[in-house]
Amino acid sequence: MPAPKELDPSASLAALYGAKLRKLRIRAGLTQRQLGDKIPIAHSRIAQFELGNEVPPEDVNRHLDELLSADGDLVDLWSHVKPTPHPQYARRFMDLEPKAVKMLKFLSQTVPGLLQTEAYARAQMRIGNPRESDARIEERVRARLGRQSILHRDQPPLLWCILDEAVLRRPIGGPLVMAEQLSQLLAWAQTPHVVLQVLPFAAGGHPTMAGSLTVMSFKRGPDMVYVEGSRTGEFVREADELAHYAHTYDLLQAGALSPDESLAAIHNFMEEYRAWAPHESR
Repeated sequence: MPAPKELDPSASLAALYGAKLRKLRIRAGLTQRQLGDKIPIAHSRIAQFELGNEVPPEDVNRHLDELLSADGDLVDLWSHVKPTPHPQYARRFMDLEPKAVKMLKFLSQTVPGLLQTEAYARAQMRIGNPRESDARIEERVRARLGRQSILHRDQPPLLWCILDEAVLRRPIGGPLVMAEQLSQLLAWAQTPHVVLQVLPFAAGGHPTMAGSLTVMSFKRGPDMVYVEGSRTGEFVREADELAHYAHTYDLLQAGALSPDESLAAIHNFMEEYRAWAPHESR
């Protein structure tokens, strides 16, 4: 039998919950399979709970607390790590996003969540989570749209976004949804706190082709960089790494179209989608 994976309770609240769960399970003399059978739930889910990769539903957590004689400890911890519409790896980013005074973003595949329309957000959520219920998808959509409130504040953050040309070419949700989405991008670009640039395919390769990044600045404290993949995300805080990503963003800006040229490109794609839309139902 392979040795259990090491746990780092300091990594996150979910990791702390998982470490506590494992400690209680071992104290009770139960294997993951035996504990899962008592709930009942697949033992692989118990493993994910312990690793901090998944948070149990509330009813499962209460059952775990009772079975392991945790005296409410798991119930108390769960209130801090309970499931939210945001994936575990992104929660720290969601906490910091409203505090940023400036965000420099590069998106390789999709429109940034802060600028998405409801229809585009829904289509993207469904594509990325094909097995989730409609209710869960709608919860995620509401959460994403709710984040956009920071752009409507009296003092919104400066949002500078560089979009890979792939973002404009990939018809997420179909031509009607894309036309609406690009129209909204053009509208946002008319506000003083949103700047858009397009990185054309003609610019060639670049260091961030495999993901996206956000450089976040705050009134107090150092800048932070958030690097995100399709289902992963991590913060970068080390000075050398921050300098690397700042240089990376400079290179992306140098290769991108100017803001005026970018808006013209977005407008052209929008018109193409509008022309395509009448043929969609044929």
